[in-house]
Order: sequence, then C-alpha cells, then structure tokens
Amino acid sequence: MLSPIPSRRQVLGQLAALPIALPVAASLLRPAATESSPAAEALLLNDAGGFSPTRVARHVTISTDPVEAAVARLRAELAAAAAEGRPVAVGVARHSMGGQSLVRDGVALSLAGGAPEIDRAARRYRVTAGARWRDVIPALGAVGLSPAVMQSNNDFGVGSTFCVNAHGWAVPCGPFGATVRALRLLLADGTLVACSPTLEPELFACAMGGYGLFGIVVDLELDAVPNLALAPDAAVLPASGFTEAFLRTVRTPEVAMAYGRLCVARSQFLEEAILVAFRAHAGHGVPTEAAPLPWLQRAIYRGQIGSEAGKRLRWLAETRLGPYAAPGLIARNTILNESAATLANSDPGRVDILHEYFVPPPRFDAFLSACRALIPASGAELLNVTLRYVEADPVARLSYAPQARIAAVMSFSQGRTPEADRAMQALTRRLIDAVTDLGGAFYLPYRTHARAEQVHRAYPGAADFVVAKRRYDPALRFRNGLWDAYFAEA
Repeated sequence: MLSPIPSRRQVLGQLAALPIALPVAASLLRPAATESSPAAEALLLNDAGGFSPTRVARHVTISTDPVEAAVARLRAELAAAAAEGRPVAVGVARHSMGGQSLVRDGVALSLAGGAPEIDRAARRYRVTAGARWRDVIPALGAVGLSPAVMQSNNDFGVGSTFCVNAHGWAVPCGPFGATVRALRLLLADGTLVACSPTLEPELFACAMGGYGLFGIVVDLELDAVPNLALAPDAAVLPASGFTEAFLRTVRTPEVAMAYGRLCVARSQFLEEAILVAFRAHAGHGVPTEAAPLPWLQRAIYRGQIGSEAGKRLRWLAETRLGPYAAPGLIARNTILNESAATLANSDPGRVDILHEYFVPPPRFDAFLSACRALIPASGAELLNVTLRYVEADPVARLSYAPQARIAAVMSFSQGRTPEADRAMQALTRRLIDAVTDLGGAFYLPYRTHARAEQVHRAYPGAADFVVAKRRYDPALRFRNGLWDAYFAEA
C-alpha cells in the first residue's frame, strides 16, 4: 500500500511545529546554490526552442529524493527569493520552447531524481516530480505495469508532465492530469498542500496544466495499467476519411494505443493519412524490446528538409515499408520508452519548432483545409504531423479539450534567425485564428507567439485562472515567460 498523502490540516500542523523560521532555514541552506554555479554569478539559461536566452540570478538543482530533504531545501530557496524580491521558475528538463520554465533575473530551480514507490495490486504508484519517465518506465515494467498516460517520449520530468497536462497515444484517454489521484504542492509561502480532484479541488484544477504558476509539485500518486503485448496494424486512407476511422478505432475495446500521421509532401499536402492502432494481446507474454534502427529513422526524417523527394521518401517509408517492418508484438512500455533525441536536430543553423492544435472532430476537415491554404503559402518547412485523440478534460482550469478533440502535433524546421522566428510567429497566429474559429484551441508549452487575446479566446477559463493565481500567490513569486507573455497584464 502507498502511504497516504497528508491532509492540509496535518501539513499545517507540522509547519507550526517547525523549530526554525524559514528565513533561518534559508540562510543555513543557501550554499546549495553552488551545485550549479556560484550564487553571485549571473547565468544565461535557455530552453528547447533556443530563442529564450534568459539571465537568471542563480540556478539551483535539487534532488527530490528523499522528499523531506527536498521540501526543506525548496522552502529555503523560496524564502531566500522572497527576501531578495526575486521571482522563481521551476523546471526539470526545460523542454518548453518559449520561456515557460524561465524567469528573468529570478531563481531557476531544477528538480531531479526520485524512484517510484509502486503498489502493484492497486495499479498505483507515487513518484517525485523530478523523476524522468526514462527511469519510471523500467521500474514499472519490472512489476508488469506501465504509465496510464504520458507524452510520446521519455525525456520529460513527471512533474513537468502534470504542469503542461500532456497527453499521448493511450486511448480513449484524456490528458495526463486525469490519471493523477493526488499530489503535494509547495506554495509560495512554504505551505505544503495535499490536493486532488476532491481535496483542494480549485488548486488541483489550476495547477494541472498551470505551468508551475501555483506552486512546486513535490510528488504525485498516479494510475498505472498493465504493460501488455500489443500488435500494431496500419491503414492508409484519404485524410478526408480520417476522423470517422480514428473515432471508431479509439473506441474499440481491444485498442490500447493509436495515432495518425499526415503526408507533408507538397504534391499531396495533408491529403493522405495513415492510422496506426495497437491492439492488446493479453494472452501473450510481454516481448522484449525491439531492436530499433535510430540511424535510419534519423536519416529519413532529417532528409526531408528542403527536399520534396525526401518528403515523398519519408511518406513511402511510413506507409508502404513501415507496416511490413513492424514487429508482430511490441510491449506497451517499449513504445513509451523512446527518447526524442532519436530524431533531434543537430544543425546549429536550424531549430525544430513544435505547434499543436486541438480540433473538434466534426471540424477536422475544415482545419486541414485551412492548413493547406496557410502553411505552403508561408514557406514554412513542415516535417511531420502526428494526430492523437484526447478525451474531454472538464477539470483543468486551462483545459485545451473541454470536449473530445483530435490533436494535430506539427513539427517545423526553421532557421535560427530573428527573421525566421518572425515568419513563424505570423504563421502561428494565422493557424491559431483558424483553429479557434472552429471552436478549438492550441497548446501553450511552445513558442509564445500568440497574442494574449488569442490565448483568452482559446482558453475561456483564463480569466478565472489569473484571478486564482493572484489569490494563491499575491506576490507573484512564481513567474515565467508564459505568465509574462499572456497573463501579466490581465
């Protein structure tokens, strides 16, 4: 059995019994800032987008295992930041693209480490926020389990997954936050609060997909599912028929995971799709990991840049060759436990930029029509569109899927120049207008290219989110590039 997360009353009682005040604790623990760099030395940090160089006062890495020691150190850093009048931003791997885990002239806290505590019988596990999925997945697999929902790569931190409310290929599932039974959140004043969908529900709803603006996630209790053997099958079909086939597939009981892709070759731009479904085979033993060919995947994927022939070759490999090369059975955890580095950009003059749009299924064809009109005309280099199903999320205050959505995850390659970034901003704003005109939304962890009014249009709960933020954190201790870009003036 997992040990119960203490209630807020219990936590407050423990806080009242602390033998020293937080500022004293801060003075005792401040030397820890030298783990990453001298505290007095200003640092320049960036994120995965490469366009957010941010000067911070100090960068501190804190292991979240053991939890009690991590909480004490985090409280000390919060108290020190408050004494200095500095904002705080928290991250794990900083895979965001627009400064969502960075704050200018503030304190950057990085969380690291932590092994899961697993209750196999209950199919639950507790893990600290700084754990990476690449460490969690094998631990769960050792007892026959798998994360219920996570994004499609293993590089990210578990706490970060909650803070962006990520989603993945598991069907028919909502975002990651729907699999969180409870968590503990360290508020700006040092209070450690236990919350869940029923305990402190407002705080839970704001922190889910709240980009660290309400507090520091310390640990989470999560749902797990069996690590089943899955059999993949693929169907190539016109993009105009994808929605109906996708919805039928994700609602088929034996289908455990599913995704789609679209052709990005200019000759048939977004006109053809492939639908891949993974069907559970509970009677089979879980297979060992397949032997991937990352060098071949990378060569084909990166060969698309600036090459119509390369795009056609990639689509041929995906739709005609890939299904025949697929293993007969593959473990669920093998699908999840893959690094984004496999296809990562290595050209110093270019950068991969992600977009993601959440489309009401009945309007998906109209969204594709808008993309066909906007993307080629912009001259943008689109490398990939992956399609996912996201079940309705009625909980998160910043919900991108208040009803079921088809998510279109787009990967662009662009030059690492201000001119290229401005061109990408213009395209992003046009695509946001297109999806919100259709009743959809866009994802917030990427370049902060949207106009603030576009964010508020896509996220009707944004005004309440800002009001709650100012109530829970009146000094605005937790800030980042997302807050500055979209919410600071609200």
